[in-house]
Amino acid sequence: MPASVDPERLRDAEHPPEKTRGPVTLRRGQVQATTTDQRLLDSRGPSDWVHTDPWRVMRIQSEFVEGFGQLAEMPRAVSVFGSARTARDQPGYAMAEELGGALARAGWAVITGGGPGIMEAANKGASEAGGLSVGLGIELPFEQGLNQWVDLGIDFRYFFARKTMFVKYAQAFVILPGGFGTMDELFESLTLVQTRKVNQFPVILMGSAYWTPLVDWLHGTLADQGYINHSDLDLFTLTDDVGEAVRLVAEAYERRVDKPRVATGDEHLGDGEE
Repeated sequence: MPASVDPERLRDAEHPPEKTRGPVTLRRGQVQATTTDQRLLDSRGPSDWVHTDPWRVMRIQSEFVEGFGQLAEMPRAVSVFGSARTARDQPGYAMAEELGGALARAGWAVITGGGPGIMEAANKGASEAGGLSVGLGIELPFEQGLNQWVDLGIDFRYFFARKTMFVKYAQAFVILPGGFGTMDELFESLTLVQTRKVNQFPVILMGSAYWTPLVDWLHGTLADQGYINHSDLDLFTLTDDVGEAVRLVAEAYERRVDKPRVATGDEHLGDGEE
């Protein structure tokens, strides 16, 4: 053995310190002197562990469990999206309130993000009409809280857990004017329908003056340049008529209920099935 090679270091390289922690193997500098249960039971230790990724997995799991548990027995529902910034004297607020009431009278629960503006209006319309008014809130840097018209409210830390509830427990999306959050929900819903992750799922845009420039861009840029098919533009309906919106929701639901169910592996999350 060359004189420059340290025998002790060679043995350490061939047989490094090793410890297993559940399914994880730790070696060399990753080996900790204490065990997981020691650190758990040591009240004198640091509390940083509650902010680590493994602990976040438990928080994420708890949000799904709580959401599924609270919403699983909810009646058929429609998710309504729109701006939190819409004032009560603006036309969009009145349209959302009328929509919430019409959906409730037709036997639908109304799900919103639980905030002010369009969300408040839809919740108010549903609640005053005797329907179930649901609000799925989200933790934000600027606190909003659930509006007073929410009858069943759940607050989430994570957007993706909240989004799953919007889709899984709804049979349609109705989208009124809004900002980035509303656009996010719009294009996510269209992507789910386009890729057939959800089936017979109407996406309805309300407020033609607001949405027409976007629809023109989808036609003239995305479709004309081949980024989407022209047939993809049939995945949504643009209307100003609350009655038409409710009718489209009901017709899509009836088609899905009447259609024999074929297992495809990509069943509609909104069916309430795994």
